[in-house]
Amino acid sequence: MTRTWYKTVTMLLWLAPVAMGIRYAQVWERLPLRMASHFDAADRVNGWMSRDAAFYFDLGLLIVLAAVFTAVVYVVLNKYDLVKLSWALLIVLHAEIWAMVHTLSSTLDYNLNGSAISIAPLLVVNVVGAIVIAAFALGDKRGTALSTSDVLAEEIHSGKKLGAFFLLPVAVLAMIALTIPNSTARVALGATAVIVALAYAMAWDGFHYYFTRHGVEIRTLGFRLKSIPVLQIKNYEIQSWNPIRGLGVRGVGNRKAYVWGRTGVRVEMYDGEVFLGHSDPQRIVHDLNVIKHQHS
Repeated sequence: MTRTWYKTVTMLLWLAPVAMGIRYAQVWERLPLRMASHFDAADRVNGWMSRDAAFYFDLGLLIVLAAVFTAVVYVVLNKYDLVKLSWALLIVLHAEIWAMVHTLSSTLDYNLNGSAISIAPLLVVNVVGAIVIAAFALGDKRGTALSTSDVLAEEIHSGKKLGAFFLLPVAVLAMIALTIPNSTARVALGATAVIVALAYAMAWDGFHYYFTRHGVEIRTLGFRLKSIPVLQIKNYEIQSWNPIRGLGVRGVGNRKAYVWGRTGVRVEMYDGEVFLGHSDPQRIVHDLNVIKHQHS
């Protein structure tokens, strides 16, 4: 689809605060002057607002979300090509903001007739959305699979020590999921714990770099992350990595990094660049020299 369609669908995010304003207008006279506005994990009220404050808070929240989401998708639009990831992100953000509208609307229903708060759609969207975006990000711009029948060298770059930090949130999320009374929240927290556990497994297994006569293939947990044809390799050099930029799989499109530490090799290609993290980057340089020599 064209950029015009992308921009048009992006602007539809701003219908969310409009829809919430219309919903308030429909029931305004029937709303209590003091409204229940916050609920605990057992769906018991533990916070109240005046009717006017609730109205401004809900609309303000949706306006902020629409503004942030719009900024995010425009950055993606201007920085990267209109790949599947861009559309997946936009669809997830639409689902997020409309799930929020549904949750806020259910709060109005509680104040009108005491019906239960509906948070299930928002929780489901948060979990499923994270999975969808991660899947598209990992699968974006992977290139064509290379033959690994003639592997010349294999290097492994793992984050076993760093991965241990994932264990605490997994334990906390699992414990909360087992004790929380709300079944929907319990399922969502359990799913989140599984996602964090997968991140731990990925850090433990690490990035596997397979150097072949045809190029370099990067895998983790048996999943192919990216293939770098030897003919696309323009230059490479050892560089440091600032952890502030993040760890794991970083970047989208034609600029990606696979790193669990502070050092690695920046591989410049004719259509982008890849950073291969490694504790001994000289080994990566040696292996790249070998496959370049074998192909020449």
